[in-house]
Amino acid sequence: MCDIYASTEPALYEAVSRSIRLNGQVTSLRLERRFWTLLDQLAHQEQLSTPQFISTLYLEVLQRRGEIQNFASLLRVICTEYASRQASTMQEEVAELH
Repeated sequence: MCDIYASTEPALYEAVSRSIRLNGQVTSLRLERRFWTLLDQLAHQEQLSTPQFISTLYLEVLQRRGEIQNFASLLRVICTEYASRQASTMQEEVAELH
């Protein structure tokens, strides 16, 4: 079983930094390439560029919570939520076919 995960392509978990403007300030976010891919998909789904999506998300979280402890971790969790929802949707669609 572990071979499925152990054989993951190293490029997917390579850390990649991108400069993003958050709340008027340029900052650097460092995430694994796979998370950037998911964020790109999320942004595309919302008809925004990835920087626009991340900036909007940042401002919305600030409005709801007043602060963000670890924004990179939040982005990773958001990506896993997105992937889980995508998988659930696919399972529902397959179930409807049977």
